[in-house]
Amino acid sequence: MAKEWLAAREADLLPVPYYHVVFTLPAAIADIAYQNKSVIYDLLFKASAETLITIAADPKHLGARVGITSVLHTWGSALTHHPHVHMIVPGGGISLDGERWVACRPDFFLPVRVLSRLFRRLFLEKLIAAHKAGRLKFFGNHAALANAQAFAAYLAPLRRAEWVVYAKRPFGGPQAVLAYLSRYTHRVAISNSRLIACDRTGVSFRWKDYRAEGRDRQKVMTLATAEFIRRFLIHVLPQGFHRIRHYGLLASGTRADNIARARRLLDVPAAQREAADNSCTEADDPRPLSHPCPCCGGRMIVIETFQRGASPRYRPATPTAVIRIDTS
Repeated sequence: MAKEWLAAREADLLPVPYYHVVFTLPAAIADIAYQNKSVIYDLLFKASAETLITIAADPKHLGARVGITSVLHTWGSALTHHPHVHMIVPGGGISLDGERWVACRPDFFLPVRVLSRLFRRLFLEKLIAAHKAGRLKFFGNHAALANAQAFAAYLAPLRRAEWVVYAKRPFGGPQAVLAYLSRYTHRVAISNSRLIACDRTGVSFRWKDYRAEGRDRQKVMTLATAEFIRRFLIHVLPQGFHRIRHYGLLASGTRADNIARARRLLDVPAAQREAADNSCTEADDPRPLSHPCPCCGGRMIVIETFQRGASPRYRPATPTAVIRIDTS
């Protein structure tokens, strides 16, 4: 599934440095996201993208329109709830008048403190608007937050706290971007390679303690089976929710035209693009899917075709007692 998606992304890559930017929600927001996944995760996408696009367009910083690929992750290494978006951003953009490519300074994209404060303001504004519109639901210990005054008091400390925005340039070039995306775009909360042992009483797995340094960072955790399943299911997204989104120059409606313009402004010969397109026909390269999934873009297998109103002849076999879930 990831290979076909990556093949499409490869055609969008530009011969410029790429930056990795991460926007993370505070723990207090993550707590209420349990009960409002669709709304709050959507706000995280929109507020972070608007933040980056706004600051990049400011002539004091870059003065250009940029492109963004955003990927939602909701987990920490120990399967805890830790909503954040990873953004892959070209190191520059098209000038506001559309006449030139504006490159950012070497090894520096945008100031993270400026990004952090605008992200905080935009997210809280959108969150309060969602609350006023009745789009948020609260249960259990958070039931009182349905009241507007109680909700305002809950958010008050967040207006003074520093929100985490992290930016660095980890990529050696466009191919390194693809390698990163191949690892992180289509993964789930935990892969099979991290699992050590499991039985009726518990599950043991490797995790990283980022507060530790060196060899002490790699640790093993054992959870009761029910707790492991609970933590894993926290990260199941609402049906139909898209966890990979594109903004700015890479927004779906105008992506092709924007990429073509960026290549002209960068003086990238058209032959290079054509050669890249032709290389996709090689036997070892992924080919376009004949039946892609409309939600995730993955491969769909046609089991049966039948007329409208008719009943399918195929019936799934009775499942065996042991079901293995591949989380790699």
